Amino acid sequence: MARASSGSRVTNKASVRKTSLARGRGSTARRLEAQTNRGAEPLVVYFDDIQLVRDLLGDYDANLAVLEDRLGVEATVNGNAIALRGPDAARAAAKAVLEQLYARLARGEAIGAGDVAGAIRHATEAGGEAPSKGAAAQIRTRKRLITARTPAQSAYLESLKRNDLVFATGPAGTGKTYLAVVFAAACLEAGRCDRLILSRPAVEAGERLGFLPGDMREKVDPYLRPLYDALYDVLAPERVERGLETGVIEIAPLAFMRGRTLSHAIVILDEAQNCTAVQLKMFLTRLGEESKMIVTGDPTQVDLPPGKDSGLTEAIALLRGIDDVDHIAFSKADVVRRELVGRIVEAYEAAPKAPKKPSPAAPPNPSAPQ
Repeated sequence: MARASSGSRVTNKASVRKTSLARGRGSTARRLEAQTNRGAEPLVVYFDDIQLVRDLLGDYDANLAVLEDRLGVEATVNGNAIALRGPDAARAAAKAVLEQLYARLARGEAIGAGDVAGAIRHATEAGGEAPSKGAAAQIRTRKRLITARTPAQSAYLESLKRNDLVFATGPAGTGKTYLAVVFAAACLEAGRCDRLILSRPAVEAGERLGFLPGDMREKVDPYLRPLYDALYDVLAPERVERGLETGVIEIAPLAFMRGRTLSHAIVILDEAQNCTAVQLKMFLTRLGEESKMIVTGDPTQVDLPPGKDSGLTEAIALLRGIDDVDHIAFSKADVVRRELVGRIVEAYEAAPKAPKKPSPAAPPNPSAPQ
């Protein structure tokens, strides 16, 4: 729903806040009266700290705009009170979101538009507008506090705490790898594991490795870069560098896992859809004492050469029902990278699947016996 205009265009942050906090004293009061005359009483949410209310609204009321657009409500601010108009379920969900975000601000957390969108996802059930009591799961590292932005992400983090082997599948942008690295880094910082081991299959996605200069590690580093990026986002750079030098943090291609027993460690296998059944079995059987394994992948983006099938879906099916093993399936609704990524995923899923072309027949061999 479009935001209600409060008058002339404002040109600076201070005037925006002054205008937003003054709603209800002029045109807003008349609008409220008109709404009341139609029998639509607003749901008013009161807060104690006016400064936190300003942070709750966001710069240029950006957070409030996200709330209105996503839930289809109209929000009117008057000092430390926010009046909500719209369908009953949507107003209840908006109230729950505002109260959750205000509580986070009161604890000293910072919030942005992405956090608002995440709180909305948690406050509504399965795409509806019914308020949900589930709160977003959180993980704290020394560098930052990470909050789940979808119910599936919260379920993922809770599953990682409970289980020793967790599969996470779904489209790009759902946080599968990032949250796995965040969880592993938090365990390392808290002393719940001795090592961090992150691995990926070095499978060429339409490219060739041979032309790259350097030794084997330098050739495969581009494939492992997303793991480095996630590590540096949640740990101090010096902590990462020291961990890599001492072996406390190890990032290696899947081929380096053969023959090892990985004990007292958090082990992450990323892009597991590019593992064959034999490779994935080899990796899973490396699990040692006091260790956890996290296996992530997108079954729709397999880069294996023709004739080789992904072993990810088979492994999930084979291990279903075993204690300490769980599978979290993300969907396009869980894409948090940005909304455009979600629309891209949706477009690809909606596109008709082209039939596979049959392999060309081998040419006759004249020397073969007849």
